[in-house]
Amino acid sequence: MVGSAHPTKLLYAVNVSIANLIMSQIPSTVEVERHRAAISRVELSRPVRLAIESGIITTETSIFDYGCGVGGDVKRLKSQGYDCEGWDPYYFPDVEIRSADIVNLSYIINVIEDPQERDRALSQAWELTGRVLIVAAQILVNDLSGMLAYGDGILTKRNTFQKYYQQVELKEYIDRVLSVDAIPIGLGIFLVFRDLSQAESFRAARLYTRMTTPRVRVESKRFEDYQVQLAPLMEFVSQRGRIPIKGELAAEPELNSEFGSIKRAFQIVLTATDEAEWDAIAYQRSLDLQVYLALSQFGQRRSLRNLSMAMKADIKAFFGSYDEACAVADRLLFKIGEPGVIKQACQQSKIGKLLPAALYVHISALNEIDPKLRLYEGCASRNIGGTEDANLIKFHTDKPCISYLYYPNFESIAHPALSWSMLIDLRDLSLRFRDYSQQDNPPILHRKETFLSNTHPLYSKFAKFTKSEEKAGLYTETKTIGNQQGWERRLQSCGVKIKNHRIIRQV
Repeated sequence: MVGSAHPTKLLYAVNVSIANLIMSQIPSTVEVERHRAAISRVELSRPVRLAIESGIITTETSIFDYGCGVGGDVKRLKSQGYDCEGWDPYYFPDVEIRSADIVNLSYIINVIEDPQERDRALSQAWELTGRVLIVAAQILVNDLSGMLAYGDGILTKRNTFQKYYQQVELKEYIDRVLSVDAIPIGLGIFLVFRDLSQAESFRAARLYTRMTTPRVRVESKRFEDYQVQLAPLMEFVSQRGRIPIKGELAAEPELNSEFGSIKRAFQIVLTATDEAEWDAIAYQRSLDLQVYLALSQFGQRRSLRNLSMAMKADIKAFFGSYDEACAVADRLLFKIGEPGVIKQACQQSKIGKLLPAALYVHISALNEIDPKLRLYEGCASRNIGGTEDANLIKFHTDKPCISYLYYPNFESIAHPALSWSMLIDLRDLSLRFRDYSQQDNPPILHRKETFLSNTHPLYSKFAKFTKSEEKAGLYTETKTIGNQQGWERRLQSCGVKIKNHRIIRQV
């Protein structure tokens, strides 16, 4: 029933330990007013929004909000054409509790003070679930000073109960009660799939590199005559990196009728496109699978029968067998555990900005860096389900840590200021958050192209701007320009100002 704050607000005091806070213990007989925990929102809640963005909630699925509070999500989803109903024991007690494809249990378990009732609520929501259960709970808070301890949580000033989880703790709780393997998609937000093969396909898809269909480079009358019919095949191979097996492509009957087979149809495609580009897509897809299989070692690696037909076909095409695919993935995983491997990979990276203690990479280039670094980052992000706003990844070379940094308006502002950073210690998966948004002198970025792959659409623009800054003498002194105020002094001393990636001379 409690709404979700922005991730940066939730993360504000991530390193605060509840056990170290001074709180007064009160009797457990106090009557908790759960309904007061419900809040009114002006937009969809974060769990629902992420589920839509992830393709879990669609206009083709039915949705039931179990414990919908004042019903904000239900109202907004209905207004957008979704099939959604919601029940709440206080606000909507007369609505029929029903099964649905997607059941939303967001910010419910954290406001129930009775542990056994909490378990029942989670189990009942799971019983109603046809396809996917969304579970969300508060896991991080700004400040608990002065709060009253109540059971295994706290009693708020509004006389409501709150239990705050750590991310790993919340997953362990869901897994234990439901005997499942919940998938994080954000801090405090998890998905539980009914179908194991769908769950694994979802995990793998989140690791897939976005690829574009190779361009037509050679004139081919045969290709031009059938370009429309061949388009679905080209799209499929662009996404999977392989030729579809029997029954995978809707256009298969038409292509077989015209060309005799799918393989022959693709040969026509190769007459007009660069085969090396298709090979690059296949190679990238094989790396995607390696990372997925390697990360599956940290949870419950599924047997081959639990994978979808498409994933089975991927594995056969790229590795020959599931055993071989797992062996290759495990070698990659064990490799990153060897001393010095990550540091060396950072030092040899052709993408990113290398400093003495870290490599900084823009998140858009994550899937283009060394697979060892990509897997290393996956060891951190797999526990938090992704960082919605972060645009830079910091690979520490002096300690086993990954940091995520958020620079608002990275693309539009020439020298964006750091808003927040989140460090994940891979030794114990602990988090540490720092908020820079209210600082008068935050760190800022220079030479933005150095964080990007040279394939990024703005790489050339940023590189050209950096050269103009060098020509203007802005980088002849670098010790004092790392923060906002130092940079402004440098601009003033050089008699210039910057607007829209242009240097303007002051009169």
